[in-house]
Amino acid sequence: MYKKALNFSKKVFNNHFELSITVSASLIIVLAVVIDWLFTLQGCPMCILTRYVFGFVAISGFFSLLIKKKFFGYTLIVISSVVGMLVTSRQIYIQNMSVEEIGQLTGCGLPFHMKIEYLGIIEAVKETLEGGPSCAEDGMRFLFNFAEWGFIFFFVYLVITIFKIRSS
Repeated sequence: MYKKALNFSKKVFNNHFELSITVSASLIIVLAVVIDWLFTLQGCPMCILTRYVFGFVAISGFFSLLIKKKFFGYTLIVISSVVGMLVTSRQIYIQNMSVEEIGQLTGCGLPFHMKIEYLGIIEAVKETLEGGPSCAEDGMRFLFNFAEWGFIFFFVYLVITIFKIRSS
């Protein structure tokens, strides 16, 4: 059983790497939206920003699937994974702040799409990364919270893409 799983993983890694990155990142976004809908949750602006970064990973994987020069597509996956790790690590940092420190944060007032509409994309991202009380909420947990799971997935994307670059 172990050897079959290992052989299957190697086959996917060698033959369907870009497709698996695209599908898995897309499924993470769908899962987050479904969980929000099922449990009537409202994702904070930083959670929504994380979903956009997962979308960038999916688009990078799809782009890599379409082009012949895979290195460029893999570089996009690496960049988006690093950005995702930075965003999720900021949220994890905010979640571990003291109550007094959280009270001083002001960046999570409006929903993310409204920030983009009123402030523009650059200012919306800056303000979102400042964080706020809603970004500090731990939310649902399944061993880890959403930010911690996001960090783990971005780290896995980064590592396997580096291995893929080195093997090709």
